[in-house]
Amino acid sequence: MTTRIWTAALAVIGDEILSGRTQDKNIAQIATWLNVQGIRLAEVRVVADKTDAIVETVNILRARNDYLFTTGGIGPTHDDITVDAIAEALQVPVVFHPKALEVLDSYYASRGGLTEPRKRMARVPEGADLIENRMSGAPGIRVGNIFIMAGVPHITAGMLDALTGTLEGGLPVLSRTIGCWVAESEVADLLRSAEKSHEGVSIGSYPFFREGRVGANFVVRATDAALADTCIADLTRALEEIGRPVVAGGI
Repeated sequence: MTTRIWTAALAVIGDEILSGRTQDKNIAQIATWLNVQGIRLAEVRVVADKTDAIVETVNILRARNDYLFTTGGIGPTHDDITVDAIAEALQVPVVFHPKALEVLDSYYASRGGLTEPRKRMARVPEGADLIENRMSGAPGIRVGNIFIMAGVPHITAGMLDALTGTLEGGLPVLSRTIGCWVAESEVADLLRSAEKSHEGVSIGSYPFFREGRVGANFVVRATDAALADTCIADLTRALEEIGRPVVAGGI
């Protein structure tokens, strides 16, 4: 009997990411948040502000994952086309969500009023629900298994907070880390053997160069804490048996 593994994908939307003008910070925070929910981030795509590209990406990723998150392209300007593209992917019209209009009208009452560009942020694919945004008023959008979120990291964080505990998931992935002053190529077979002998565990190797010498940190991941602990203990012992002192927690 196997434990159900829930997966999510992320589509990062925006020409500014692809051009290098803006560095994405959402991948790490969404991956971390998903793990706590018992959901694994399985894949990420960065997509240009082009309707066809967004439609294709959305339809591929939503079909092969339990959840799809998107970030970017839901602001008030003409080039914020994410909502329109996702509606096209779902083959539904774009409508104004009455609750979103109410929230925005209240938020902008003392900020110059709800102008036509600001009103655009109340547009959703028909049948969508809202994701609360305590930071800037404009809500995120949930439609089916798709979660349409802001591109600004601190606003995304607030939307994730509003979603906490609302998505079905499995067991969170736990990790244990050790470090060692050794070239990873020297212990590749040892790592492979350790992973193979502990079913349900994955071992990541992260090499570095410091203080004029090479080393690596090894991260053991599993949904079972006892299994992760056993694997890290066995891996530590194996490394020390070949004369490689281990640093618990990593270097």
